[in-house]
Amino acid sequence: MTPSNGLHVETVRVLLRVVIFLSIAGAAISLRLFSVIRFESIIHEFDPWFNYRATKYLVLHSFYEFLNWFDERTWYPLGRVTGGTLYPGLMVTSGAIWHVMREWLRLPVDIRNICVLLAPAFSGVTAVFTYLLTKEMKDGSAGLLAALFMGIAPGYISRSVAGSYDNEAIAITLLMATFYLWIKAMKVGSIFYGALTALSYFYMVSAWGGYVFITNLIPLHVFVLLLMGRYSPRLYTAYTTWYALGTLASMQIPFVGFLPIRSNDHMAGLGVFGLIQLVALGAYVRSNVPSAQFKSFFAVSIVLVVSLGVLGLFALTAAGWIAPWTGRFYSLWDTNYAKIHIPIIASVSEHQPTPWPAIFFDTNMLAWLFPVGLYYCFQELRDEHLFIIIYGLFSAYFAGVMVRLILTLTPVMCVAGAIALSKLFDAYMDITDLFKSSGSAQASSAADSSSETEKKSSKRSSSKKGFPLFQLLTKAIVLSSFVYYLAYFVMHCTWVTSNAYSSPSVVLPSRNPDGSPAIIDDYREAYYWLRMNTPEDAKVMAWWDYGYQIGGMADRTTLVDNNTWNNTHIATVGKAMASSEEVSYEILKQHDVDYVLVIFGGILGYSGDDINKFLWMVRIAEGIWPNEVRERDFFTDKGEYKVDSEATEAMRNSLMYKMSYYRFTDMHNGREAVDRVRSQVIPSDRKITLDTVEEAYTTQNWIVRIYKVKDLDNLGRDLQSAGKSERQESAAALGKRTRNAKKPDLDLRV
Repeated sequence: MTPSNGLHVETVRVLLRVVIFLSIAGAAISLRLFSVIRFESIIHEFDPWFNYRATKYLVLHSFYEFLNWFDERTWYPLGRVTGGTLYPGLMVTSGAIWHVMREWLRLPVDIRNICVLLAPAFSGVTAVFTYLLTKEMKDGSAGLLAALFMGIAPGYISRSVAGSYDNEAIAITLLMATFYLWIKAMKVGSIFYGALTALSYFYMVSAWGGYVFITNLIPLHVFVLLLMGRYSPRLYTAYTTWYALGTLASMQIPFVGFLPIRSNDHMAGLGVFGLIQLVALGAYVRSNVPSAQFKSFFAVSIVLVVSLGVLGLFALTAAGWIAPWTGRFYSLWDTNYAKIHIPIIASVSEHQPTPWPAIFFDTNMLAWLFPVGLYYCFQELRDEHLFIIIYGLFSAYFAGVMVRLILTLTPVMCVAGAIALSKLFDAYMDITDLFKSSGSAQASSAADSSSETEKKSSKRSSSKKGFPLFQLLTKAIVLSSFVYYLAYFVMHCTWVTSNAYSSPSVVLPSRNPDGSPAIIDDYREAYYWLRMNTPEDAKVMAWWDYGYQIGGMADRTTLVDNNTWNNTHIATVGKAMASSEEVSYEILKQHDVDYVLVIFGGILGYSGDDINKFLWMVRIAEGIWPNEVRERDFFTDKGEYKVDSEATEAMRNSLMYKMSYYRFTDMHNGREAVDRVRSQVIPSDRKITLDTVEEAYTTQNWIVRIYKVKDLDNLGRDLQSAGKSERQESAAALGKRTRNAKKPDLDLRV
């Protein structure tokens, strides 16, 4: 082939690759826009609302003001040193894009739209780095398959749809970038690529707490290579460059600080860094010392290093110089640890063990291509293949322990699945050998037709190889079946994304009785009411799940939120919800609470309400006040959790129960008042009355109920100033009005 033709072919290949990349990026971005198309450009879930609020603060203030931001409107009356207790990478990324578009490109873009569309935009970049990583494992064709899988896999889409403005929106991109650059640095032995790996790692540290996965996975990869005797100067250069620069850079994040050298979560990297120095020293000594003496030197060194390392780690941990393992670490190895010792971690649904259907739901055919890809990696077992094997095994275990960690398993599933499928296509799409063998058999048969013996031998040879019709047919069947699997995979990803992962938690899709679509907008209705009808300095008490949303949408002060940094403060809210009105009122007044917000789904059948979460409030409160709040008091003698006529006295008298079912039976106009979530009948003969709080607002579908705390202390002082008889009359009249007053009609319009 002439150079001009070669140049032409290479140009076509580059153009095809560009077109394929653009198509993959287009598919990845468009799949994540269902939520915007069906609803609107809105922030999803709970944590994204804090990230959005913090981003707005950043673009309105300087970066240093952001890092020193003390937010007095959260965790009242404690407040929160926000700038020093978050990972700023997500906010800085959005703020930088906003400034570029507003100041350089002169585009009047709202920061909210940048936050909503950030995750879909980064998903296309993730596909590119997945391609590059997989190309290092096999070739470009496997890389394109991996990029396609990564672009549309539900396990990744679940955290990167439009509006899912959480740390994972950019963290998975940085995860794949760091892994690719590490493999490149290790293969080339380049300080330049090692520095790029450290830079990508620093960006990852600034964006997500899951950076600890990288902090331990790369050292583990190096440790296994050392055990296998695969030390090389290239490995030494790559690891020492990454660890030294990456550690120093990561310590510049205020929330991380000195953790890389004072936390057990980071000690693996430090230990391997010291080990590889010793191995390098050993390699130098080995090249200059006779083998017999080197064996003695090596044995003594191993014993001393291991002994001193283990003893030093335990000693520094006991002395307090190195922080011990955290509860989250123990919960990864013991699934019951959090439930027993840290119920607030166990109360989060995404921290529960992963059921098998969830894995197939999020990965589909990748679930069975994944082990095949690891098998092919075992066959070659190059240094980079060993990395994929370690990554795959550990992420598979962690994903089985915790639902949310399917997110870290999905990338390696895409890489391994692409390797397996590419290997299969290489074998079954190659048909040139079949036609060559058939042609050579026929040519030899015609040339040797004069010799009977040779003709019979040629016929036997031709009958063995023959015309490849049967082999072509079998290959066509296998290829067509995998084409069907790929088409089905695309359909599955599209269906899962559009139906399961594109509904904002603040806007609930539903159906009318006639089957037409309906929108349940109770959350935004309630938060808008709070913003418009309460004083700016009003304090709102709600369970911590809703703290970020109240702060972001209602712009009101909250007692607790999703940061969950103070377990005692959260337990205080749990105690207030689980106690009688008399006890709860003291807590409310001590914390200057003006309004109490509860979520109730009994009317509509919304299962994510506070009654279903109530036992976690009780358990967390019991951990702090075991003599005042007891979980067993909320179970019947048969050990059942009931809200109907069999409900225990502690349940019926709790503030949560009263606020949830207040006026519930009145809504049924004499019919059975059935709680549609728990399928239990609420007795109508037990009239629920509220003495310390009064209903302020209930949303259209009764999902959000807001109560105003009464100022009984002021009323008591007014009564004490009157005479004795007058005081008695006033108290009696007040009690009568409180019991018999008709509630004003609620404006249920959105």
